[in-house]
Amino acid sequence: MRLLRFAKILHVALKHGLDEFLLGHERFRWLRPAAHTLTFWRTLSSPRAVRLRVALQELGPIFVKFGQALSTRRDLLPTDIADELAMLQDRVPPFPTDEVVATIGRVYGRPVDSVFRAFERVPSASAPGGVA
Repeated sequence: MRLLRFAKILHVALKHGLDEFLLGHERFRWLRPAAHTLTFWRTLSSPRAVRLRVALQELGPIFVKFGQALSTRRDLLPTDIADELAMLQDRVPPFPTDEVVATIGRVYGRPVDSVFRAFERVPSASAPGGVA
């Protein structure tokens, strides 16, 4: 199961061109030609900050939360990335309710209605930690 998750993370990172962050470092520049040859199939027309935000959203809530935490550290990030990650604070599409219900059922070993007295299936806020 962990290997599948790692494969998904790697696929999303490559799809959105996040290898650019690693290949931009002086120590890894020699890998650029090989990386460009192997990833000829992708289009990287969006700015890097947008691609990073979209990749974090695609990977799910824990990655969104990581992006939110990073967005508060403007002293560590370039301005374009910090500004884009700040959008994760209140502009995240809702996480699919069916996935939430399935995860709760898997974790607790019983249906969501037997775990909680009430479970609203329509999100009142979409950003984790967001205000309704």
